[in-house]
Amino acid sequence: MKKQEQQTWSQRFEKALHPTIAKFNASINFDIELIEHDINGSIAHAKMLAKTGIISADEGEKLVMGLEQIRQEDREGKFHLSLDAEDVHFAVEKRLTEITGDVGKRLHTARSRNDQVGTDTRLYLREQIEQIRILLRNFQSCLLELAESNIETLIPGYTHLQRAQPLSLAHHLLAYFHKAQRDWERLGDVYQRVNISPLGCGALAGTTFPIDRHYTAELLKFEKPYANSLDGVSDRDFAIEFLCGASIIMVHLSRLAEEIILWSSEEFRFVTLTDSCATGSSIMPQKKNPDVPELVRGKTGRVFGHLQGMLVVMKGLPLAYNKDLQEDKEGLFDTVKTVKSCLEAMTILLQEGLEFNSDRLTEAVLADFSNATDVADYLAARGVPFREAYNLVGKVVKTCISGGKLLKDLTLEEWQELHPMFEADIYEAIAPYQVVSARNSYGGTGFEQVKTEISLAKQKLLV
Repeated sequence: MKKQEQQTWSQRFEKALHPTIAKFNASINFDIELIEHDINGSIAHAKMLAKTGIISADEGEKLVMGLEQIRQEDREGKFHLSLDAEDVHFAVEKRLTEITGDVGKRLHTARSRNDQVGTDTRLYLREQIEQIRILLRNFQSCLLELAESNIETLIPGYTHLQRAQPLSLAHHLLAYFHKAQRDWERLGDVYQRVNISPLGCGALAGTTFPIDRHYTAELLKFEKPYANSLDGVSDRDFAIEFLCGASIIMVHLSRLAEEIILWSSEEFRFVTLTDSCATGSSIMPQKKNPDVPELVRGKTGRVFGHLQGMLVVMKGLPLAYNKDLQEDKEGLFDTVKTVKSCLEAMTILLQEGLEFNSDRLTEAVLADFSNATDVADYLAARGVPFREAYNLVGKVVKTCISGGKLLKDLTLEEWQELHPMFEADIYEAIAPYQVVSARNSYGGTGFEQVKTEISLAKQKLLV
């Protein structure tokens, strides 16, 4: 290997890096992911250099043409990394110099790898946020469609994983729609802070060349350039925010995944998994395993880990750029791929992988005391103080349990012995369908409210 190739960064060094250190130091094996964005940023930089007269218009045109050739080579699988390429930036610059000669060496005028990598990462993440938001919309659309077909399907509602009150299944599903809506909005907020250009910040202090940072920001569709060069090259808040937003997405997917796992168990039997979204056991032929939600639940931990890793990388770094920041990419790339794959898998699972067992759901809401609150509400609506009614119903439930009865099994005489306010309409008041239908407060599970909720949710999808 020639001395010049060994010392890509500077003639300051007389000896080449130890091969093991060179390998340890390199990021080309993973930051090649940024090549399209590196080319886009370099094209914008070349155009700016020509516009400001730092290089000639002819040189600018040659640089752009050479970079486009590299893009085409990469897309066709013909861009081969040289052994001495430390990172994607050097790899592109080296190939550009091979194509354009000494003109290629002018591309790096008035910029540093520090602002270059920051630009590439932001361009990458900006694109990925847009794609994830589309996947969130697909997920929401699927939840909404499933909800609309199950407005009057009842499902037990739980607190502390104990039967609490019956719900519209649609209302339950729409809770995840709203969580996903916040995820969509949150990523939109993160996008604004990703969409700031560090290009032209240089290594840390800007440059003596008469560059036009607003022009490169405009070419790359950034909202604006960083106002402080130190901040521009050292800031990874945008990556932390994204990882946090991604972690919250995974929290929501994991919670739904856990419910599906429970619902598909023999103990619940609320849903049946279809063959297209479940696997079997290697030894127990009767098994049908919920691999998709289990994997989503498991992958959530790795996304959390990437967030924690990024926070630890950043927590003690002095300004401005430090090599530690090379560690911002692998976790970021993996998080993007993990979130996208989990959203896609969960959307398919909801579309094709679940069959709700309506008979079993009906049986479940009929066989518990989740209508007890409605008995207390019944008395309170007739002037009995709620706390008095609450205590009375608690005693009734205790009596029913000891006698092997449900509230619906009590005779009218037994009801009236408990309190003279009870009349024959108590049976209608505690019927699960009525219990759900009656909860028409704003945001409640009542069928009319759920229909309104669905209508409003459809409007959100149009934004």
